[in-house]
Formats: sequence, C-alpha cells, structure tokens
Amino acid sequence: MFIDLTRIKVKAGHGGKGCVSFRREKFVPRGGPDGGGGGRGGSVLVEASRSASTLIDLKYQQLYRAPSGRHGQGKNKRGRSGADVIIRVPLGTLIKEQETGKVVGDLTEEGQSVVVARGGRGGKGNTAFKTATRRAPRIAEAGAEGEERSLLFELKLLADVGLVGVPNAGKSTLLQALTAAQPKIADYPFTTLVPNLGVLDLSLNERVTIADIPGLIAGASGGAGLGLSFLRHIERVRLIVHILDISEGHDPLKAFEVVEEELHAYSRSLALLPRLVAANKVDLPHAKNLARCQSYFAGRGTPLYPVSALTGEGVSDLKDGLRESLDQAMGQRKYDGPGRAV
Repeated sequence: MFIDLTRIKVKAGHGGKGCVSFRREKFVPRGGPDGGGGGRGGSVLVEASRSASTLIDLKYQQLYRAPSGRHGQGKNKRGRSGADVIIRVPLGTLIKEQETGKVVGDLTEEGQSVVVARGGRGGKGNTAFKTATRRAPRIAEAGAEGEERSLLFELKLLADVGLVGVPNAGKSTLLQALTAAQPKIADYPFTTLVPNLGVLDLSLNERVTIADIPGLIAGASGGAGLGLSFLRHIERVRLIVHILDISEGHDPLKAFEVVEEELHAYSRSLALLPRLVAANKVDLPHAKNLARCQSYFAGRGTPLYPVSALTGEGVSDLKDGLRESLDQAMGQRKYDGPGRAV
C-alpha cells in the first residue's frame, strides 16, 4: 500500500532524578556526598533510508515513545541514559509540526536525520551541590521532561522527470518503454492509483529517475480526481514531460490546457519548470491531431516528440530530448541529486 501522508505523535523520555546519598564507610569519617546524577532521556529521531518506500509503518504505529533515563545512585553512579528511538522514512520526506505547520525537517539524502523530540536532561545528584561551605548538601534535581510533539509527515518523491497528462494518455506505458518499471496498464481511466518510479539509463554514468503521476482532470488542484493527492510528487522534479493522446477522437490541445491550468493553480514553481511534450499513440490514426500539435507547440517554442509508447517508435528521440533538456536545466539551476534542484 502506498502511503504518502500521515500524522504521528512522538514523546521523548524524561531525564532521571539525581540521587541524595552520602558515603559511609569504615575508616572514612568524612565521606561526604556521593549521589550521582540521573541519565538523559531518550530522544526521537527521524532518518532517511533508501530501504523505505512509503510511510506505511507510520500509518499503523502513530505513537513513538523513547524510554526515560534511569535515576542516579549512591557511590556517584550516574543513571543510564534512555535509548534513542529512530524512525526510518523514505528519501523526500517532509516533516512539519501539526499545529503550526512549521517545517521540522526535509530529508532528501541517505542517512540524513533530524531530532524531532529531544530527551530531557538528567537531574544532578547532591555531589554536584557540594561546596567549601556546604559540605553535606541534601538536595538533588529532578530530571527534565522530554519533548512531546504532534507531527505531519508528507512524502514527496525524489525524481528528475515527472510524467503528467490526462487519464489514459499513456503515461504508464511510456514509463515502461523508457525504464524497467512494470506499472499496472489497462484500457480504462485512472488505472494508475499511486505514483510509479522508474530509472532511465542515459549512459554508463548518467541515470535519470522518472515519476509517473496519476492522471489529472479539470479541478485536480482543488481536489477533483486523484490529482491533489499526488501533485506533491512532482514538486521536486527538474523537468516535466507532458504526454498527449493524439489519436483520432481526442482533443490533445484541450487536454494540454486543462492539465497546465491545474499545474499552475497548484504551484507557481511547477508552472516555471521546463517542458517537453510527447505526442503519444502515433501507431493509431493521428494525422490531423499531430499536425495541429506541431503547429501549436512550434509557436510556443516547446519541444514536441511524436512517439508510440506501445511500439517504441520515437522513444529513442525522446530519450535524446530528455538528456538535452536535463543538461540545460542543470546549467540554469543549482542541482545536488535527484529532485533537489534549487
């Protein structure tokens, strides 16, 4: 099950209490205080890991509690600190405070972590309060309380290229033609219910991650269809490939305008991303629609690639176009890994 949005509660451990104790041993008439301090409470951390692909674990365990520190003891024995709790999430996870919306962390690299609830400090034992004039203190500190927070986790896939289009335009078929991904493909709308990822090898040292987003319809940015749920997954891409069904019986230019309006309405940053257009299904009768699209996109200066995702016709030209456009995008924007152009 693909889960990309969930809420959890985290609670760090309390610090242990300090100890009031005095050294009493034979032949040691003035032993003095020897109460140790309490241990630190365990913290709750979130760590990005490639081994995780969804937030499903957080969906079914919504409370993470770290253990408290042990209390101090005599003979200057400090209490043991509580163990930290580590929550592993996919790369691209955004963490926010539920009440304020404040961003706590944005984990985009393997092993990157953030402390979301800090454990309480252990209390001091009476040894720490000994002075030249106060030789037998009978005071100790209680441990500090650990932090407690309610958090919102939002997964935004890290990809270089996002495939968008209306339902049944052929996005999943094209993803399969470009990569080794095996998404579900059928001849009815909304076959794709979750985003799919694939990796395209452009050369021995150049790999591109491609995300296939469920089909967009009019009103998607306002919640219609599946669009609003998954548009977040193309917020980090460097390039959008807009796929059009140019076969007879369809109006590809109207479909293009519908999807572009939804992208603009959802995010201004999506509107500014570079575009390629794949005129799909050239294996079907299409002459009139293809001519209209070629004239329309030539006027806009947008590259158009006639392809057939089913037969593979034109796919190699599209790959060349992807390489060229991504190289241009890297030259225009700072880039530091998949989906992390800034």
